[in-house]
Amino acid sequence: MDEQDNGAALGNTPQPNGEDTGPAIGLLSQYVKDLSFENPNAPAVFQNQQGPEINVQFDIAANQVGEDAHEVVLKIEVRAETQGRVTFLVELAYAGLFGVRNVPMETLQPFMLGEAPRLLFPFARRVVADTIRDGGFPPLLLEPIDFNALYMQQAEQRDAQLQAGNFGQA
Repeated sequence: MDEQDNGAALGNTPQPNGEDTGPAIGLLSQYVKDLSFENPNAPAVFQNQQGPEINVQFDIAANQVGEDAHEVVLKIEVRAETQGRVTFLVELAYAGLFGVRNVPMETLQPFMLGEAPRLLFPFARRVVADTIRDGGFPPLLLEPIDFNALYMQQAEQRDAQLQAGNFGQA
């Protein structure tokens, strides 16, 4: 089978009417959906010489917002505390709008929950660092996160739970 035959078998050959039937995903736009910064104990926190304990949480949400459009929202919360008092709190919802065409569902979910957040993360990290710096603190550069590995780990846990549930019913 030559290269043209293989392409036809996969449905990726150009159509005479110009219709593109190949799978495609593209980042259309990215934006801050919600941003909050709190410094509830200022100015006392600036007099404390002890460094804060920092807790970072994140979450990912993906929603179809149009026929060929999906929004992925990367939520990041950074909470810094010193001696049990909040030093600062940052809550960011950073979103990307992705155009999606001819992508099977079994491929779309891993992209939206693994690859899309990976693409958005560097920009969200910069927003968090700038916000903390603008709040009067040294900027916090979040460590890179392997969203694809986290997605795979959660998928394996889900599969194991489903299998355990099925064996319990037999």
